[in-house]
Amino acid sequence: MSAVCCWRQVACCCGSAACALCCSFCPRIKQSTATRLMYAFFFILVTVTCAFMMSPTVADFMKDNIPFHKDICEHIQAGLECEKLLGYSAVYRVCFGMACFFFILFILTLFIRNSRSWRAYIHNGFWFIKFVVLIAMCSGAFFIPDQDTFLNVWRYVGAAFGFLFLLIQLMLLVEFAHKWNKNWMSGTAHNKLWYAALSLVTLILYSIAVGALVLLAVFYTHPDGCQLNKILLGVNGGLCLLVSLVAILPCVQKRQPYSGLLQSGLISCYVMYLTFSSLSSKPPETMLDATGKNVTICVPSFSKDLNQDGKLVSILGTIILFCCILHSCLTSTTRSSSDALRGRYTPPETEVARCCFCCSRSDGADQEERTEKRGGQEVGYDEEKATVYSYSYFHFVFFLGTFYVMMTVTNWFHYRNAEIEKLFSGSWSPFWIKMASCWVCILLYIWTLVAPLCCPTREYSV
Repeated sequence: MSAVCCWRQVACCCGSAACALCCSFCPRIKQSTATRLMYAFFFILVTVTCAFMMSPTVADFMKDNIPFHKDICEHIQAGLECEKLLGYSAVYRVCFGMACFFFILFILTLFIRNSRSWRAYIHNGFWFIKFVVLIAMCSGAFFIPDQDTFLNVWRYVGAAFGFLFLLIQLMLLVEFAHKWNKNWMSGTAHNKLWYAALSLVTLILYSIAVGALVLLAVFYTHPDGCQLNKILLGVNGGLCLLVSLVAILPCVQKRQPYSGLLQSGLISCYVMYLTFSSLSSKPPETMLDATGKNVTICVPSFSKDLNQDGKLVSILGTIILFCCILHSCLTSTTRSSSDALRGRYTPPETEVARCCFCCSRSDGADQEERTEKRGGQEVGYDEEKATVYSYSYFHFVFFLGTFYVMMTVTNWFHYRNAEIEKLFSGSWSPFWIKMASCWVCILLYIWTLVAPLCCPTREYSV
């Protein structure tokens, strides 16, 4: 019976039906959720493939364990040792295919209002066919003529769109900070304990930010060197203090009654995290000790022992990075987040305070749903009257996320010697990109505070 059910589910992947698991005991799933998870699964597969392509360890393992490895490489015209399938150039080609895949879907899904049009059927179904198309596009990119020109142009295109995706990430963080404070402040009108919760969390956030700044100053500076580290720590610490003061100014509080120290504390913690990440990515400095030997400074002395030559940091950093990318791709496409990115926010009076405010009822929870059972997981069709999220914007965010993955995996502009095992080792490009992200995040947050003062005739609600 289970075999018949699995075969039926696989067959559904070739049609317009929503994809579901073949196990009947799995919890009920909505069509909108299942669709987004399937696209995320496609994204994961290609990203993992890119990581393998940037790994010399995987290449050596395949060379030693695959029979007739050299003959296979020559037969598929990938070079003597399959060198055309490895390195930054291969990642650029694969990501070109995935970017084209999501861009075509972005164009195809413009102005879809419900899930009953033929374009919506393409978006929500035909998974096997779309998977084959994705593989064909990624493979076809290896046959693009004039590879040198393509790679040079595509690198700068990837940097531009990758930074745009990073900007969306920062905007979502600022939106999350405002949403958190507004939601909890709305509960103080009914229960004064929400004031205690706000005070406690604010105290914890500022304790983390100040503690992080002190630890960074202790471990990433040296009395006789590390001048750049000292300057950047001072600048970022001063900016965190500045945004905290701006958030509680009477003129800001008058126009933005829901602004406060909670958002500033969260932004400060994120800035300290980016500062730590950027300083960890910075090439180490050296100086002569009393005996005349070169000594590495500006790097914690215990880092090598804990990280086993950086492998632990690379693995953890890669996991955290990928989770952040996937979270941004999925959460930025909800109605509330996409509206917030365009400056439209939920009216404060409709807020219902809750501890887990980010897990609030979905936008489409009041819609009627048609349930369909095919012997496996139960699927609820929740978009027959109106879509829960913007299909085209969803694909556009994944389109931008592809460029961010491409540039990050290839170490941005230090691509020639890039390896996935040394993804977070010292290089200047990731260092300045992360440091610039700190300042952009601060600027975005300050603008949300002072914008009502600069443009008093325009309505703002955050």
